Amino acid sequence: MIAQESNNKMLKTKIMKKLIISAVALTLISFASVQAQTAQPETTQKEAVTQDPTTQEPPVKPSKEEKAGKEEKVAVKPEDLPEGIKKTIKGEEFSGWTVNKAFLVKEGDKPEYYELQVGNGKENARVKLDKNGKNVG
Repeated sequence: MIAQESNNKMLKTKIMKKLIISAVALTLISFASVQAQTAQPETTQKEAVTQDPTTQEPPVKPSKEEKAGKEEKVAVKPEDLPEGIKKTIKGEEFSGWTVNKAFLVKEGDKPEYYELQVGNGKENARVKLDKNGKNVG
């Protein structure tokens, strides 16, 4: 009877060891799968479509309207502005205003103009003038 009880205890101990080892193994596997899922970069639907070689289309070139909408600004020193603009700034309309920043702006097919950031004390404004000093916007 004592021998049978010790055999039962050994059997229970072996079963418990197997259960504990199985539980630890499952826990490790679940942690590993969670780590693997978070390590993969997320792809958007658009990226997923472009990665499929059967549906991949050549890149679309921008239309003339899109190209024309692109704006290129080049900084210009206020003392380097054209004479027509300097004359306008010195006139009555801009009395008390000073040029803080100036840019030459080119927009596709549109005529180029100068964008001036002017100030009068605490007031600030933006002015768009052509090379002759006429307001264009």
